[in-house]
This record gives sequence, structure tokens and C-alpha cells, in this order.
Amino acid sequence: MTIRISGTGSALPKRAVTNQELSELVDTSDQSIRERTGIGERRISTGDTVASLAASACTQALEMAGKTAEDVDLILVATCSPELLLPCCACQVQNSIGAFRAAAFDLNAACAGFLFAMDTAYAYLQAGLYKNALVVGSEVLSKLVDWSDRSTCVLFGDGAGAVYLEAEPGEIVCENGRRAGIEAILQGADGAKGEVLSCRERPLGNPFLQEQQAFDPYVHMDGRAVYKFATRQVPDCIAAALSQAGLAVEDVDLFLLHQANERIIASAAKRLKAELDKFPMNLQRVGNMSSATIPVLLDELNREGRIQKGDRLVLSGFGAGLTYGATVLVWG
Repeated sequence: MTIRISGTGSALPKRAVTNQELSELVDTSDQSIRERTGIGERRISTGDTVASLAASACTQALEMAGKTAEDVDLILVATCSPELLLPCCACQVQNSIGAFRAAAFDLNAACAGFLFAMDTAYAYLQAGLYKNALVVGSEVLSKLVDWSDRSTCVLFGDGAGAVYLEAEPGEIVCENGRRAGIEAILQGADGAKGEVLSCRERPLGNPFLQEQQAFDPYVHMDGRAVYKFATRQVPDCIAAALSQAGLAVEDVDLFLLHQANERIIASAAKRLKAELDKFPMNLQRVGNMSSATIPVLLDELNREGRIQKGDRLVLSGFGAGLTYGATVLVWG
């Protein structure tokens, strides 16, 4: 059996917000933001929701795969910014696209969420419980950002990316001799460092409390601690996943990393002793979209023809939790 990605899709809000516009809101500049992060602009919702962006991305993935919503067995939505706690976003997507046969639920591993969701779907398909799955990372982080906090408001954007993952009988051998499908999965977490990147949910509030708790709804981040974690953990995670598959860095055609910071990506390339041009980036245009960054980048590269059958990809991300993961696959 081969489990492969046969369709990709993405959706971004129309409104682009430049660094110059942000410099009119907080004490920063285009040069400062670019030097620290590599980001030039980001897409910000003026009405798009996590569910509507996810549904659009899923529809595109289905169209590319040549499937209909009625074909879908499972929908997994990775998000940390849903509009509703109940019902889950995946059920909203199911209703929106008409995939009424599909089981549906959400998963939250923050910026590593898409990888965790895709790996979860892979496990379902590998076990034979389902034959296919729509996996989407979707975020509207702009509603979690304090727009007076220059340390966070310059980083994040909104968007969604999706893949259609399906199980097919037998092996798919590419022209270069590689077998299509997922070759290795590695996941991890360091909960002891969780508070370095956090966002509070609605606090406890009931008639039996002696004192009501304050509510702070915004993202808070210790940037230095996150940077230190990412620059160490991402390359270590990738190296471990490649070792699990019996592969070397030289065997990889493209590394698709979470698009959080250009310096983090460059550091990972240096530590892995890999060429930086194997690490495509789109954060300059869309910023950090948390769980949506990897699938949006994957869809862009796929539609531009920069991914060919037989190419070996490493997808790797990190996020609040702190969570991290890497998946090695051959495109088929």
C-alpha cells in the first residue's frame, strides 16, 4: 500500500499588510522587521474565518486530486485559532464542502499542528480504518495578536493550506527508483518550556469564585527562548527522522520548514550542512501562519511545478507546547 498526497490547496485573505503600514501602528520599521525576521508583508483577514479559509483550501485540494466531497472519509483541521470551541472547525468544514460521509475533528499542536494532523491521518490510513483524508492547517492569528505589541504583531498572518491524502494498493515506483509515500515520522514535545509561547483561553468564571480572574486574550512570546529552541530542535529533529529512514541530508531534494523566521531556517540549513536553496521560503509574503505555513508553501511549490514525482521532501515544524516534528516523504 502507498499513502501519498494527491492534491494540495491553499487560501489566503486578500488584504496584504506591509511592514510600512505596521510602522504606523507601532514603533518599528520595514528594515527592522526584515532584518529580524525576513518578513515583508502578511495577509490579514477582514472577514475570512478559520473555517471558510479551510474549506476553500480543501476544495482546491479535492479538485487537484480529481475527487469530490462525497469521496472524503476523514477531515482533520489543525488550528489554534478557531472561531468556536463547539462545534469543532472540522465539522464546519465538513458541512461547508458537503463531505457528509466524513468523520471530522480538530487537532491543536500550534505551528507544528499540520504535521501532527497529517501524521495522525497517515496512521488512520495505515491501519485501514479510512482510505483517504483531507488534512488542513488553518489560522486567523490576527485576532489573537495585540496590535500594540511590536514584538508579536509583526510576525503573524492568516491563511490555510490543505492536502488530500489517500491510500492506494501496491507500490508506486517513480522514474528515479524511489518509492512514493511517507518514509519516516518523528514527533516530540517539551511541555516544561510551554510558557515561552502562550495564549490564554477564557478564564474560570462562576458564582462560586471568591475573586474573578483577569482575562488576557493575546499571544505572548519569549522570542529569544523560542529562537534558541527552534535553532537546536529543528535540525536535530530532521536529522533523527532521516536517520530513522536510513537516509542522509544529501538524499533530500527540498526541506519545507515552518515559516516563522528566515534566520531560523538559515540556521537549520547551516547546522544540517545543506544548501540554503533547498529551503524554499514564502514568509516574505505571508508571514508566520502557524499550522498553515507548511501546507501553503507545499501548495505553492506544487502548483509552480517545483516539486516533481520522485522528489524527496522533509517537512518540519515547531510551535507552542513546545511541539516539534519532521516527516520524510517521496512525492508521487
